[in-house]
Amino acid sequence: MIAPPDRMPLPRDFFDRPVLDVAPDLLGRVLVRETPDGPIALRLTEVEAYDGANDPGSHAFRGRTPRNDVMFGPPGHVYVYFTYGMWHCMNLVCGPAGDASAVLLRAGEIVEGAGPARKRRLSARNDKELAKGPARLATALDVDRSLDGVDACAATGSPLRILAGAPVTADQVCNGPRTGVSGDGGIHPWRFWIADDPTVSPYRAHVPRRRSR
Repeated sequence: MIAPPDRMPLPRDFFDRPVLDVAPDLLGRVLVRETPDGPIALRLTEVEAYDGANDPGSHAFRGRTPRNDVMFGPPGHVYVYFTYGMWHCMNLVCGPAGDASAVLLRAGEIVEGAGPARKRRLSARNDKELAKGPARLATALDVDRSLDGVDACAATGSPLRILAGAPVTADQVCNGPRTGVSGDGGIHPWRFWIADDPTVSPYRAHVPRRRSR
């Protein structure tokens, strides 16, 4: 359960910082998703930073499009994208408006509302796998493109909110290459995770997709 002091929403200025400062500071924070079946709360255990125009791995590297528009701010909003024609992934926008940086939420521990999450993740072998990976996380929390642009810093009324939770200490934070990122963007050690946490997803290097004949 989340203790009362940990339920304070993170202020917008938490996100109005460089993405490489925000990303590791999100570990241990709590994301709450309001669903028709009740709230689901997730403690973040793994994230990845994407730094817009400075980052070949970012969706915003080549500029603004209808798809990535939310990434350009304001900070504290949710950026949701659809990938491989089947999965949604969720990010939190940070930095000043116009800079287009965001943190991909890769994995977490369901700390409240596991029942509704289990209904959406029937293939999970146990609760540690409910949100073990960005697509699984979005599925467990019932996140899709309808939530793109939602304000996660709103005190009330938002279907997604980010709470203070219990941030981890620096010695608990690990970092390494981002999962599945190719080319020049693949060299950045901008994936952050909580050491030895069982909900963290396994690292996978980028593998080029084969085109069907």
